Amino acid sequence: MDAKHRAPADDGGPFGRPLFEDSSARALSRVGVVDVGSNSVRLVVFDGAARSPAYYYNEKIMCGLGQGLAETGKLNPEGRKRALAALKRFALLAKGMEMAPLSCVATAAVREASDGPEFRKEVERETGLKLHVIDGDEEARLSAQGVLLGWPDAEGLVCDIGGSSMELAEVSGGKVGRRVTSPLGPFRLQQVTGGKKGLRKHIKDVLEKLAAEMGTHHKRIYLVGGSWRAIARLDMERRGYPMTVLHEYRMTPQSVLQTISWIGESDLATLRARTGTGAERMALVPLASEVLQGIVRVFRPKEIDVSAYGIREGLLYEQMPEKLRKRDPLIEAARVAEQASARMPGFGKKLYHFLLPLFQDAPPEKLRLVKAACLLHDTTWRAHPDYRAEACFDNVTRANLGALSHPERVFLGLTLLHRYKNSRTGSRLAPLFALLSAKQIQEAEVLGKAMRFGAMFSIRSPSDAGELRYDREKRLLELVLHPKKEALFGEVAEARFASLAASLKVKTKITRAKA
Repeated sequence: MDAKHRAPADDGGPFGRPLFEDSSARALSRVGVVDVGSNSVRLVVFDGAARSPAYYYNEKIMCGLGQGLAETGKLNPEGRKRALAALKRFALLAKGMEMAPLSCVATAAVREASDGPEFRKEVERETGLKLHVIDGDEEARLSAQGVLLGWPDAEGLVCDIGGSSMELAEVSGGKVGRRVTSPLGPFRLQQVTGGKKGLRKHIKDVLEKLAAEMGTHHKRIYLVGGSWRAIARLDMERRGYPMTVLHEYRMTPQSVLQTISWIGESDLATLRARTGTGAERMALVPLASEVLQGIVRVFRPKEIDVSAYGIREGLLYEQMPEKLRKRDPLIEAARVAEQASARMPGFGKKLYHFLLPLFQDAPPEKLRLVKAACLLHDTTWRAHPDYRAEACFDNVTRANLGALSHPERVFLGLTLLHRYKNSRTGSRLAPLFALLSAKQIQEAEVLGKAMRFGAMFSIRSPSDAGELRYDREKRLLELVLHPKKEALFGEVAEARFASLAASLKVKTKITRAKA
């Protein structure tokens, strides 16, 4: 597992008081955010655990407010009409959801356009929504906070590209440091003269100034913004990458440069069809590619990571008390899923403690995944039995989960698959298993089969029926049965215990505890 980027343990521990029972979390249970950007206007309504929120509602209109701004100094007239229509709709949707007032922010296009103030007044008059125009420094800070919401121990440089600007912000130790804004949005770059040579010189000059201010020592760059995500999706397509979840997708500088070269040699309409990218977004990819190419060459990062969280999530993070920010997003999301979908909420904690002897020497980053797996082990029980194993794999690998790398997603998915099924042979999911090493695949099988046994050993708690003892040196797995509960170790339980032992490659021993 990738252990380098994980949230610290919180004071209450991963099985402390559930976050959704905290009054300050309940206050954030449904929060609506409107982001009026230079390219898109979006409404997001977050719902669920505040630390790892679900997207209750998400709608985006590609209005292009900043199209032509560098040339005319004004908002795009057609984009302005579309944005106002979208905001009228969003205001009515929020009213229908009976939620608190929407938090509305506007970025580069509205703050720089001469008719920006007039547009704000029109929006408030027509919709009742008050747009808060934020400067580049605040835009960078909020985007960086969005990265921290889903990536609590991010260390490096957040790079957020919009239609009219690009912001940089340092993140380290859970805090946002220096930040700066620049005019490197695609709409502005459309006005640069001198052809491709002039464009590249302009981008290089701006980036070198940014590098002088922010430094080139950052090993990781976190990409935020639709244009970056489109390029990352194209990188996946070029590489034949088996998973299309963009959050925490990681690229090497060499791969990025190869993809940018490939984009330049390819037909954009064909690429758009292959990846499902919108026409408006794909139109900006060539210019965004030039900027990303310059970033790789000027800042020289070791790794380039994609964050699906940005300014909207940063606004939610802004409202969180510090104690909520310190919680682990993965554990909180798993706990909410158990509360909402499991047959017996709270059983995951008992299962974890029952299985703990199998993981005596496991590092914290592995125990964290064991905890998440135990919380999620029964959340797909309503699926048809014939498809339950693959359904739970799909759920966890495609879920909106933060603080979880792609290999960790597959590891969790494989453990849950084996919680319902002994064999993975012939699975349609096999291409995804390639993201794991042979050792990780074997560890996932062990955990899955351990949950498969423990989950059915006893209805209320497996520890009521017995106790596991694992001697790694002697290669011995012992099950100590408790008095008056021996009958729970029936034929099916015995078969599942034997399957667990086989995956561990150990001998078994059944003993009876003294009364």
